[in-house]
Amino acid sequence: MPEIFSFRNIHITPALHRKSLYKTESKKIRFYIVHRYVEYLKNYDQILEKNFPSAMQVYRMFSMGIKDFAVDLKEYFKIVRLFNSPEKDKFRKLTRKEIELYHQMPKDMFKVAPLLLLSALPLVPYVVFPIAYFFPRVFLSRHFWTLQQKSEYSIFYLRTRLLNNRSLFRCVQAELDGLKGHGLYKDWAVILGMMGSGVQPKAEQILKCKDLFMCQPYHLFYLKGKHVKYLLKIHNLHLGWFRRARLVERAVILKEMDRAIIREGGVHNMPIEALRNACLIRGLNPANMRNEDMVNWLNSWIKISNVVDKENLSLLLHCPILLAYNEPSNWILIYKTK
Repeated sequence: MPEIFSFRNIHITPALHRKSLYKTESKKIRFYIVHRYVEYLKNYDQILEKNFPSAMQVYRMFSMGIKDFAVDLKEYFKIVRLFNSPEKDKFRKLTRKEIELYHQMPKDMFKVAPLLLLSALPLVPYVVFPIAYFFPRVFLSRHFWTLQQKSEYSIFYLRTRLLNNRSLFRCVQAELDGLKGHGLYKDWAVILGMMGSGVQPKAEQILKCKDLFMCQPYHLFYLKGKHVKYLLKIHNLHLGWFRRARLVERAVILKEMDRAIIREGGVHNMPIEALRNACLIRGLNPANMRNEDMVNWLNSWIKISNVVDKENLSLLLHCPILLAYNEPSNWILIYKTK
């Protein structure tokens, strides 16, 4: 009996060995195939970029842009919820960057909304995305722009605003004769004369005449329709409904931005990019300006902003021309093509 058992073992062992060997080799082959497949997927974007560079560039621009837009949108609604809450002094809870986002995001949402809505329709993205890609300034927000495009488009939009400076200045000048007999007439006439002759008045001179913006003719609710129109244009606001109410809101946001800058350590503590953006928002072209000059200009702006209250918000709205009408960087931008 022991011999028979041994004989059977001799014949079964090779079969078991072959089966075990087959399983081992099969596992190795499966592992190799899976490994190669995973490596292929890891490098798939590189393969696509090599074979379809234009398509991948469009894909990357839209995918990254939508992600950035979604992040800012989430932050914006968080700020909106704060303003809808019963808390007091809500702006003090926001940083300068958050207030700037609250200021900018509605325009971005309005600009991108048609693209996002149309992209949900069948086949439409194949038409809409290429058009948006070739005309990003028109159809896309800053979230989808390259660094170069952000720089170029910000200057383009600023120039559009600056082209209204002279018309607004003429509206301000037109009210001068009506101030004869006012105690501040001579001081104001000097300021307007300086601006008309290419000299930029100091913040202290402007503050001396701040009371002119608390009553006729420069208080916001006494401004003529043409005057209001050019104020809207230099602040990049549309000319539709509730014009004066929207100007009040813009003045409040500008003042709160200035307060946030002070809370965060002052103008000299701002990063360079934030400094440039602050100048752009307030109507100054920062291109080719020294950091020191931008800091000095923003400090002059904040010096005026600090004394502005709800009775003379119009003064802050006129600061883009009162403080920057004769700035060389603005004149170069306006007349560079002439």
